[in-house]
Amino acid sequence: MGVEVLASSLPLATLTLLGKSIGFGLAVGLAAFGTALGVGLIFASMLQSAARQPEATQDLKPIMWIGFALTEAVVFYGLVGAMMLVFLI
Repeated sequence: MGVEVLASSLPLATLTLLGKSIGFGLAVGLAAFGTALGVGLIFASMLQSAARQPEATQDLKPIMWIGFALTEAVVFYGLVGAMMLVFLI
């Protein structure tokens, strides 16, 4: 019953803005959550690899930072997609 009352009392523009705001929050939040998991896995793998084979640490560091940068870019893709959702659609 609450949804019908809300939908009938608010203008369409307000409901559209509300939906876009929820979509923006979900897009950026899920992108940030996925990135946090990915970065955690990258650094955990690096620490485990360095503990098993310390002499390979210098060879693994550049690969770790490239993986970190590519994983961190996912947040920006989510942000751009969410801004397109809000401003273009």
